[in-house]
Amino acid sequence: MAKKNVDGQRYMLILCVFVICGGFLYALRSVLLPFVVGIVLAYFLDPLVSKVSKDSGTSRTVATTVVMGLSLLVLLPMLILLGSAVFSQAAEYALKLPEYVRAFVQKIMPLAEELKNRFGLNYGNLESMLQENMSNYLRILGKVVQSIVANGFAFINVLSLLLISPVVAFYMLRDWHKFVAKIYELIPHKHKQSLLEGMHEVNRIISGYLRGQALVCVCLGSYYSLGLWLVGLDMGVLVGFLAGLISFIPYVGSISGFLMAMALVITQYGTFPKIAAVLVVFGIGQFVEGNFLTPKLVGENIGLHPVWVMFALLAGGVLLGLLGMIIAVPCAAIIGVLLKYLIKHYKQSPMYLEA
Repeated sequence: MAKKNVDGQRYMLILCVFVICGGFLYALRSVLLPFVVGIVLAYFLDPLVSKVSKDSGTSRTVATTVVMGLSLLVLLPMLILLGSAVFSQAAEYALKLPEYVRAFVQKIMPLAEELKNRFGLNYGNLESMLQENMSNYLRILGKVVQSIVANGFAFINVLSLLLISPVVAFYMLRDWHKFVAKIYELIPHKHKQSLLEGMHEVNRIISGYLRGQALVCVCLGSYYSLGLWLVGLDMGVLVGFLAGLISFIPYVGSISGFLMAMALVITQYGTFPKIAAVLVVFGIGQFVEGNFLTPKLVGENIGLHPVWVMFALLAGGVLLGLLGMIIAVPCAAIIGVLLKYLIKHYKQSPMYLEA
């Protein structure tokens, strides 16, 4: 009886810790983003810092300074160039949006009329409806963009990401081994072996997924941008970049990019060779991703099902926004390992074994 009471108190304590941490994250979600981004950067760069420190025989501080400095020298120019290209195309797209909507409606109207006559569909005059409501659509879009630009918190978040995240990443990288050692010291001796196995499993899943998926997104974004640019599609770089950026959500990135590219190619050209070229670009991209990029870079045995990843990312985005999407995969990995642990013990319990 005493053992059951102790186990019950232990489980209640663990549950309380999870609830408190969840409430803490939700209450401070507006200021935690730069710190979480800094920790994620440190997690990505920790293996490289450890290798530099070990191979060169220098201190952890020197290795961290070298790796952070080289990373900033490489990443900042790339981000500036990419950001300028994306923002310029986004601005151009916003100016041409009314023209694109009219051209798209004119291109699909013959097909819509044919479907209406053949199947007896009754959807009214689609062209008139869109033309009449176009001003309302654009007014709503303008208000959304204006609110985003005028929102001080958005500017503060961007500024804090640029200023605070590198500082957090530097100190986390320098003292990463100390944080890990402190966590190990807090593990109860009785459960140290099983908990360490679980932590190593979570680390394997997170590192395999995050580092691999980041490379997949970069490769797909570069490929789609280049492919759509070669096709001659206006805004092709923007569409390709967005398709690659959201490819960390299984299937959503490729499907969204394909639909946007098809809408643009129909609007701008409407010819079969151009439409076929876009189909070829995305077909090759999906083939390469499914058969080479994801198996080689992410791995097939990380233990996270695509549906579970998709649910975790969308749920995290709804609850905590961008912060939730960043921590969604680590939380999904931890929950997955906990479920495996509970199922293993359940199958060894008298409840399961008794006839």
